[in-house]
Amino acid sequence: QVQLVESGGGLVQAGDSLRLSCAVSGGTGSVYAMAWFRQAPGKDRDFVAGVSRYGGTILYADSVRSRFTLSRDGAENTVYLQMNSLKPEDTAVYYCAAATLRYSPSYQRTDYDHWGPGTQVTVSS
Repeated sequence: QVQLVESGGGLVQAGDSLRLSCAVSGGTGSVYAMAWFRQAPGKDRDFVAGVSRYGGTILYADSVRSRFTLSRDGAENTVYLQMNSLKPEDTAVYYCAAATLRYSPSYQRTDYDHWGPGTQVTVSS
């Protein structure tokens, strides 16, 4: 059974950086596309960034495109999200997601079938 565990969240000030990690275990060979989503209080869970099976395709939400960088380490079965120039509106619970039925990343939450428990990111002004 595929399991995802996020780490690296915390409380930072506007303009600071954070690096989130998502470790994949159990059935790693069946994990293809992966992504980060985030959910602020009272809002939907929104796509942040996604990567294809071997890292050749990376997608970003417009709101983070020039500030966040997603990377994937196949050897370590880990996905990272480097977040720079953080803003208060980036405050949310960040979730790692994995797809076992598609190679390319998707903006749609329903295309991912495994999720981590989430890690809180809070950016103060």
